[in-house]
Amino acid sequence: MPIEIVDNSSESRFEILVDGKVAGFADYRLLPTKVVFTHTEVSPLYEGQGLAGRLVDHALRVSADTGLRVVPLCPYVAKYIERHPEFANLVDAKD
Repeated sequence: MPIEIVDNSSESRFEILVDGKVAGFADYRLLPTKVVFTHTEVSPLYEGQGLAGRLVDHALRVSADTGLRVVPLCPYVAKYIERHPEFANLVDAKD
């Protein structure tokens, strides 16, 4: 089953596609110097396959590559960063 992660900027979300179908997404608000992650969701059909982790990992790496700070309002993203301290330096301390 081919898996692809894309930045659907017109919908302000990263999407994880399984066999070309959206299996989950991470919503964000893009600001000039930071990205605010607001919600992450995986369809019940695809739960338990580690897709949310792959999706958030990708989104955080893209944020780092583009020099954006991260505001993890989404509880899943916040918990992911807590469990993966290599991303802690991305968190915008002001929010």
